[in-house]
Amino acid sequence: MDDRSKHDHSGWEAVVLAARERARSRQALMVERFGLSGDVQYDWSMDDAQITWSRDGKVFLTGRLTAIGSVSVAQQTWLWSWANESLPHAALGDMERVRQFGEKNDYPVLPWAGFKYDPELVAEARVVAASVLDAEGLWAESMDDVQLHFMIHDLALATERQ
Repeated sequence: MDDRSKHDHSGWEAVVLAARERARSRQALMVERFGLSGDVQYDWSMDDAQITWSRDGKVFLTGRLTAIGSVSVAQQTWLWSWANESLPHAALGDMERVRQFGEKNDYPVLPWAGFKYDPELVAEARVVAASVLDAEGLWAESMDDVQLHFMIHDLALATERQ
């Protein structure tokens, strides 16, 4: 029996709707609370899964990144970070929990290593992953023909980490 036949679409829609609302409010709170608009610069590293924000060359905020997945624009595919062997271990965080959540609840997409790129499906996957792992925010970076998608955790003012 195909595992996909067990999927309760209304259950998935409810999870996505709740996750969207959560992500929207968390993202707005993160931007407002930490002043992440305007002349803000950022620096990030997947090797140590860190991101920093600065203004006028002075770091004011740090956070931890978890790679959610990536889109190959050329191939029009999505690949979950937990299925991408080229990513540093530090960048994976607890992404295995997202895959397990999908398996346990018979939700599509989450336990599949990858799928054909669809912007709406990627958006759903991102917000549900962020909800499962209680992320403070979402972030994306585009490089060449790859879109990298992350969630942000453990935000702290630079003075709090000294």
